[in-house]
Amino acid sequence: MPQPAHPTLRASTVQFEAVPDRPDLNLKTIRRLATQAAEEGTQLVVFPEMCLLGYWHLRRQTTQRLKELAQPEDGAGVRTVSSLAQELGVGIGVGYLEEGSDGRLYNSYTVCLPDGTQHTHRKIHAFEHQGIESGSQFTVFDTPWDVRIGILICWDNNLVENVRATALLGATVLLAPHQTGGTNSRSPRGMKPIPAALWENRGADPLAIQAAFRGPHGREWLMRWLPARAHDNGIFVLFSNGVGRDDDEIRTGNAMIIDPYGAIIAETSVAGEAIVSADLDLGLIPLSTGRRWIRGRRPELYAILSQPKGNELNPRAARFSPDPVAI
Repeated sequence: MPQPAHPTLRASTVQFEAVPDRPDLNLKTIRRLATQAAEEGTQLVVFPEMCLLGYWHLRRQTTQRLKELAQPEDGAGVRTVSSLAQELGVGIGVGYLEEGSDGRLYNSYTVCLPDGTQHTHRKIHAFEHQGIESGSQFTVFDTPWDVRIGILICWDNNLVENVRATALLGATVLLAPHQTGGTNSRSPRGMKPIPAALWENRGADPLAIQAAFRGPHGREWLMRWLPARAHDNGIFVLFSNGVGRDDDEIRTGNAMIIDPYGAIIAETSVAGEAIVSADLDLGLIPLSTGRRWIRGRRPELYAILSQPKGNELNPRAARFSPDPVAI
């Protein structure tokens, strides 16, 4: 008797260049790309961090200006995406600047499901602006596809505890929307800026910008850590990112889908707008290395992970501090 096929989820992750402060234009791009992905059979489309509004330019704005640009979770932008998700019959995740019911600002990401439900994650390590607060909860939820999904935004993914906690909460697919690549890291072996001239000259010399995006300030940097998040926790990772000019930095795209063994099953080297899609074979998860390792944990030894060491900084101070960490 033939064995039943493993359940699969058709997922897409997107890279595109958001227009600063123009949610109307960015929503048109989201509609166009989500429609294209849906027509190709996808069930879930993951767009980048802060894609409704643009990202890095926000750090230069006043808090009052940010309040003018922000929308509530049930605001016009998310309502538009929710209607689109129901129209297309797919899940759609988008990032935006949220003004919470508490009056505070958050870097948020909402997944709108085709049944009309919504799930919102507030970045728990927000550093973009002193007026943007960090969230305080992990976000894991069930979906119509019998898949439990988690969300971590950009720097949330860099702290290994966050991904492990998300897996322990039952997530088997992690949405990882970013705005990264080409950042001016303080670390001597960290990322450095991509020359703007390479981006502006991409039409005449596409190979040069593709090489830069795949080099040490783009894909090679991601390869140092991102596949390990998937492998060590036995989860699929859907990495979405901005691409192109983001204020005074150039984002590197590198949209990719990683399986629970840390293998890249789909990616793009396009230096521009792109959709990356794959069928996620959920049958890979139960015997994946990370899932088996997790069962070998010894939680009684891990109290140190939740004990302050006395040198903790808030996310903004940690991100921008020029001081070496004392060992």
